[in-house]
Amino acid sequence: MNPAEWLARTARARPRAPALLSGPELVCDYAGFAARAGSIAAALSARGIGAGDRVAIFLPNSVDYLPIFYGILWAGACAVPVNGKLHVKEAAWIVAHSSSRLVFAKDPGALTGTGDIGATPCLSPADPEFAAMLASPPMPRPVAMAGDTPAWLFYTSGTTGRPKGAELTAGNLMAASLSYLADVDDVAAEDAALYAAPMSHGAGLYNFIHVQRGARHVIPESGGFDPGEILSLARDLRNISMFAAPTMVKRLVDRARAEGSDGDGIKTIVYGGGPMYVADIKAALDVFGPKFVQIYGQGEAPMTITALSRADIADRAHPDWDRRLASVGRAHSVAEVRIVDDSGTPLPPGEIGEIVVRGPQVMTGYLDNPEANAKAIRDGWLWTGDMGQLDDSGYLTLHDRAKDLVISGGSNIYPREVEEVLLTHPGVQEVSVVGAPDPEWGEIVVAFVVAGDTAPDPAELDAVCVAQIARFKKPKRYVFLPDLPKNNYGKVLKTDLRARLAAEQDA
Repeated sequence: MNPAEWLARTARARPRAPALLSGPELVCDYAGFAARAGSIAAALSARGIGAGDRVAIFLPNSVDYLPIFYGILWAGACAVPVNGKLHVKEAAWIVAHSSSRLVFAKDPGALTGTGDIGATPCLSPADPEFAAMLASPPMPRPVAMAGDTPAWLFYTSGTTGRPKGAELTAGNLMAASLSYLADVDDVAAEDAALYAAPMSHGAGLYNFIHVQRGARHVIPESGGFDPGEILSLARDLRNISMFAAPTMVKRLVDRARAEGSDGDGIKTIVYGGGPMYVADIKAALDVFGPKFVQIYGQGEAPMTITALSRADIADRAHPDWDRRLASVGRAHSVAEVRIVDDSGTPLPPGEIGEIVVRGPQVMTGYLDNPEANAKAIRDGWLWTGDMGQLDDSGYLTLHDRAKDLVISGGSNIYPREVEEVLLTHPGVQEVSVVGAPDPEWGEIVVAFVVAGDTAPDPAELDAVCVAQIARFKKPKRYVFLPDLPKNNYGKVLKTDLRARLAAEQDA
């Protein structure tokens, strides 16, 4: 089924229900939302764009985003959301690689000026031509889609080389959306999805189930993540739910603590996309209370591998509470999750191996990339590239990407374990651990540390490590930085940290 059917149905059942908001201000109801999508679909169809075509969206978060996105789906085409924070050359590569027929862009001139997208037309929501689109008589119903029809071409963040385009079908999106209700949170008509992270990725994927339930969609006036603005909107609008990377949660908690706020008006914060350290989620619970759910997923299995429930996160009395907080929860209802060795043989609980997953939410494959497909999907299982272990109760604990494993003196060292320990020191705000080549040990552990007001003495950090983990896991070197390098989604770029070490070695 075409996901745009959910919008059409909600608009028919609850036409006057508030739909799109810019900050606290209502822009349109569900009837208006559906009419905009239908008009955009009609205009796309008049251009000859329909089933089998792709249309890119290179825009920051705005109230135009969802009508454009649904207009593409309504026409039967496949949407190619591109993070609006990418460099224009990066976006142009995605447009060209996806063979998009049209691009909605904030600055069409910059995109065409790269010379990389050929004759692909670009259109800004500020152009009169877009206003003419919205004035088109709407296409009355969404074009029918089979479950295996591509609906969202999801480009990975590309931290190692060019991003890959994961083909997500209408069936994939439906399975992931309904799994939200089963495993993450319920959604009611009085709720509001707030988009503070890029709508091109995780935050945007949660729009579907909020449309299906007739909830509100709130775009902060800042267009992004401003902790003070979010706390204010939550107080005004109530029942706010949002997706946030762990770094965003930390900043939101810090702002709330400074304001003396308890997050009044926030219903649910779903966090994921990077490691949430135990100390940080405990601090968040102290300030906000039981408002958190954790998810683990990838663009290839959109937000839908495992979930750590609100109840698990809040259950301080449970004897395994700390261990569960350090996990990413249990398999989503639609997902089968295994830990396997290099040959694909399942490993028993407690053993560390690669995480593999299969289910109706898993992508069909990467666009025009048979080599990557052969590595990623084997016998129906998606090989995630992440290392982890399952316990007897089915809780999954991550142990970094396979490429992030440090092998020192023949012993495996998982950076996250070392990072968790270092973060227990009050002088450590952020930390990222990587391996550096070493002629004697093969690799040594190096910790990049962002300190508080005063940088801790390395001897103090050594003592914290020795008190909690094996001595061979202790960093051989500490590098203090004002900030850790991160991509547009808040993930620490360990490739940049390794490159820094390599440059030092070459020098």
